[in-house]
Amino acid sequence: MALTILCLSFFAALVLGVPVVFAIGLSAVATILYEGLPMAVVFQKMTGGMQVFTFLAIPFFIMAGELMLLGGIADRIVNFAKALVGHVRGGLGMANVVACTLFGGVSGSPVADVSAMGGVLIPSMKREGYDADYAVNVTTHAALVGALMPTSHNIIIYTLACGGLASVTSLILAGIVPALILMVCNLAAAYYVAIKRGYPSGTFPGWGAVIRTGASSMPGLFVVVIIVVGILSGAFTATESASVAVLYALLLTTLVYRSLTFNQFVTALAHTVKKTGVVLALIGISATFGYFIAYYQIAELTGQALATLTNNPWMIFFLINIILFLLGTFLDMAPTILVCTPIFLPIAMKYGMDPVQFGIMMLLNCALGLNTPPVGTTQFIGCAIGEISVEKVMKSILPFYTALAATMFAVTFIPAVSMTLPRLFH
Repeated sequence: MALTILCLSFFAALVLGVPVVFAIGLSAVATILYEGLPMAVVFQKMTGGMQVFTFLAIPFFIMAGELMLLGGIADRIVNFAKALVGHVRGGLGMANVVACTLFGGVSGSPVADVSAMGGVLIPSMKREGYDADYAVNVTTHAALVGALMPTSHNIIIYTLACGGLASVTSLILAGIVPALILMVCNLAAAYYVAIKRGYPSGTFPGWGAVIRTGASSMPGLFVVVIIVVGILSGAFTATESASVAVLYALLLTTLVYRSLTFNQFVTALAHTVKKTGVVLALIGISATFGYFIAYYQIAELTGQALATLTNNPWMIFFLINIILFLLGTFLDMAPTILVCTPIFLPIAMKYGMDPVQFGIMMLLNCALGLNTPPVGTTQFIGCAIGEISVEKVMKSILPFYTALAATMFAVTFIPAVSMTLPRLFH
């Protein structure tokens, strides 16, 4: 009965429109009251859940992304992408994919990526005669690569949710190849639609312009290199790399580009505090929820339910993908990771999937949920910038969904896609 109360109260709160963090907390409180446990359990689990040294990386990664966003890095990346691939059929669409991928490596956030790149490229594409639905779909799907990049704070969140079974370093390395595959798949989808709709080709500005714009954007992109090389060389830990990223972003935007004003710096601080507060609240509340997931053996019960359908590992992984996708349409990225990882990771490991591989699969599923209503955070932001309804965008979304699904299934069914780099460097 207690398990029924936990699950029903959680989903009932979501249906009523209660914010996820409160839905998780209220369901945990309702279960504690039913069981007759002291309310101090809630606060003990919340406090314990947030007191993890690794979480220091979260505010630092968020801060680095905010400084890069407000410091004018986006414009330089856009100019480089246009010079590099803008001459291809549907050139602005191609440039959009490349720019979003590059900026995703800087920001580590799909939402920040679509906000920055969308604000620049979606209006530009509309002025050049591209349909609004195409501009929005290209931007919102290309922005999802930010979830896999070394600066992604969702990687840190997953390391908590998996109970330390996967290291931050391994996950950072594991996301690089899938991110590149996702970029290629998005380029293919954008090119296919551009051909189908007869979008024009641009004019190649010459290699001089490519080199010039590339040199201008390279210092901003170098933050990814600093993080990866620094960790692999042992110069600093994954947590320390986040603080190094902040220091680098601050020096770059104030001394090199000189594009960050004091007011923008204060804004970046405010955004960092707000986002960090939301994430840590989710982590703390989810620790209480996770306690009941373990106590009531929800992972075992779910595994038994799936085993009644099939014992084929590939079918189990496919079913997990479907369930994660459906849940991701109702939950944002962080709560999906925190709630679902303790349930589905043990099942995936039982059938032979590595925790690192599962983490990348989880991040891709969460990213797909960001582009799917009713939550669909990146989708709604893109539609607001493009001044178009979600319904119209969804009608032409299939090629871009296919690109993301192809990447997700490659990660799910071909372990080498995500596991080659972690195994190579360990």
